[in-house]
Amino acid sequence: MAALSLAGRGHAAPARPIVVGSKNDTEGTLLGNLISVALEGLGLSVERRLGLGPTLIVRSALLAGEIDLYPEYTGNVAFFSGTETDPGWKTAERAYDLASRLDAERRLVWLARAPANNTWLIAVRGEFARTHGLATMLDFAGAVRGGLIRLAASTEFVESPAALPSFEAAYGFSLPLSRIISLPGGDTAVTARAAAEGISGINAGMVYGTDGALAALDLTVMSDPRGAQIVYEPAPVIRAATLDRHPQIRGALDRIFVRLDADTLRRLNAAITVEGRTAAAVAAGWFAAQASHP
Repeated sequence: MAALSLAGRGHAAPARPIVVGSKNDTEGTLLGNLISVALEGLGLSVERRLGLGPTLIVRSALLAGEIDLYPEYTGNVAFFSGTETDPGWKTAERAYDLASRLDAERRLVWLARAPANNTWLIAVRGEFARTHGLATMLDFAGAVRGGLIRLAASTEFVESPAALPSFEAAYGFSLPLSRIISLPGGDTAVTARAAAEGISGINAGMVYGTDGALAALDLTVMSDPRGAQIVYEPAPVIRAATLDRHPQIRGALDRIFVRLDADTLRRLNAAITVEGRTAAAVAAGWFAAQASHP
């Protein structure tokens, strides 16, 4: 027994890998790969569980300790915590502060956020937007009042108080249901293409702020100057215990995420959804380019 004990002391157990998770969407997988590449660059052992599932599954895995970190959006904490009516969620700085404070109670740490708001937005067919001078939701509201808009959107976008009704309240318009094509699910690839191609007379579609196909489809995203929508900026969320063991993670990931503005994320997402490259290849290529230009 003593000999076995001494032998055991001479062979330390291998370090537990850091488990990186992500949601099962394009951007989540992209960001999960970027996080993984960065951690491997630190010499850490990484286990990738990317494309794990929708938000609640990945969030539950983090809370249960099944994964160590994953990319999340600030605004989602509003719904995790039941505080979505707090106006603070509609400004970037305040939303990040709220997310950080509320999750600290669960021993979760928010690292630096990307300056890219992947919230619900409305995009208009480019030619139509240029002809009618549409650039903001104020312009869009005028076009609605003029009977010019036909919108493709998910049922959730149409019915959720946080989505289309929030835009209508902020900008003083009401889009009749007869001028909305409501689709099940939340696939913006479908609503964006419908707007771009003018299917069934549609000239506007529900999109997310960092969708990759916006430029390729020649869609003009309506800006939200009155802040009708909750802010959804992505950032790595890590278990405090994991960060305590590997404090160098913070600096490595902060340097990446502060560079991921909306244009950059749209371009990287487009490399996946439009060009057909893998998320792993796109992440590795961008990381290598950043390393050569610190």
